[in-house]
Amino acid sequence: MSDGLDVTDRTDRTDMTLPLPRTCPYAPPAEYERLREEDSPTRVTLPTGATAWAVSRHQDVRAVLSDTRFSSNRTAPGFPTLIKGSEELTTTFRPSMIGMDPPEHGPARRAALGEFTVRRMRALQPRIQQIVDERLDAMLAGPRPADLVRSLSLPVPSLVICEQLGVPYTDHEFFQLHSSVLISRVRSVEEKRHALTELQTYLGNLIADKEREPADDLLGRQILKHREAGTYDRDDLTGLAFLLLIAGHETTANMISLGTLALLERPEEMAALRSDPTRTPAAVEEFLRLFTIVDTVPSRAATVDVELGGVLIRKGEGVLVLSNAGNHDPAVYPRPDELDIGRGARNHVAFGFGPHQCLGQNLARLELQVVFDTLLRRVPGLKLAAPVEKLPFKDDSSVYGLHELPVSW
Repeated sequence: MSDGLDVTDRTDRTDMTLPLPRTCPYAPPAEYERLREEDSPTRVTLPTGATAWAVSRHQDVRAVLSDTRFSSNRTAPGFPTLIKGSEELTTTFRPSMIGMDPPEHGPARRAALGEFTVRRMRALQPRIQQIVDERLDAMLAGPRPADLVRSLSLPVPSLVICEQLGVPYTDHEFFQLHSSVLISRVRSVEEKRHALTELQTYLGNLIADKEREPADDLLGRQILKHREAGTYDRDDLTGLAFLLLIAGHETTANMISLGTLALLERPEEMAALRSDPTRTPAAVEEFLRLFTIVDTVPSRAATVDVELGGVLIRKGEGVLVLSNAGNHDPAVYPRPDELDIGRGARNHVAFGFGPHQCLGQNLARLELQVVFDTLLRRVPGLKLAAPVEKLPFKDDSSVYGLHELPVSW
């Protein structure tokens, strides 16, 4: 609690409605800079009309995400809701790991953590390389210009996560269609409910089939592990499969497209990576920081009164965590809106921070490194086939990216 602390109980600042669209793919909205300059959380209005505290400084973002007094439970009082009526979805379906608090969260995360170790990722690397090469073979044999999103960005992570989970890739259009509805900021609650029902029904049926004869894939291994421990629950595993399937292709796919765009606009950086692939891991971290494609998803609600940055956040008040603003904090990153592939920004919060830091971050890093190394090596003449100002950015989605990226070579 905050008794005795010298804090400000501010309740009057509601002049800004968040989140705001990006006007530049390489920088947060300009208004986020004003929020950060206030040097403390700021009360803002949400699209639903409710209010919440906006956190924009890098140190405050990390503080909120690592503090268990701030709840991840979407049904917690005051949890920030960005689409009116969508709170109904959180009470209709069992929460996945991303919406759990202690004590449920720890065991659920530990049960799946072994599937994403660095050692297991190294074992996956040859197959990821094969997938990338196959997709590039098909793109190079096809017509020009090509859409990099359809040719490479989406298929690579989709194939990888489908094989890892044991989900038939032949169904990828089904789950890509429904996942795009779920992360949209403009689709109706009814459309989202339908998409969620379809995906959960599909995954529940798939897992029911696997129960009869568990295969050597992530879902099969989870069935056997939980059966042995006496903790198996089909709905829990369906929630995990749902989280990994959506996160496993939407996020990495958009990072491939945006990272490629950044290099195509900066030939000198592209040449530097092509000549020295040992710099790719650092470049991947800089792409993750610069774009921070998942901005407001890791938000929270205070479960007790908490002092943060000299401001009192009361129990039951929501906190909108502006990860993109934090990753562009000049106090941490000089010239934050510039791409610097040698920056080595491993302290970014693009994967979140604290107990809920992205489970699949090792897989995402590996996929991005393999894709960029292979693309630069095999397609040295890659170039944009449309003006940047004409590219369709995903301003309507909670996961930023590109709908299309026309390229030639």
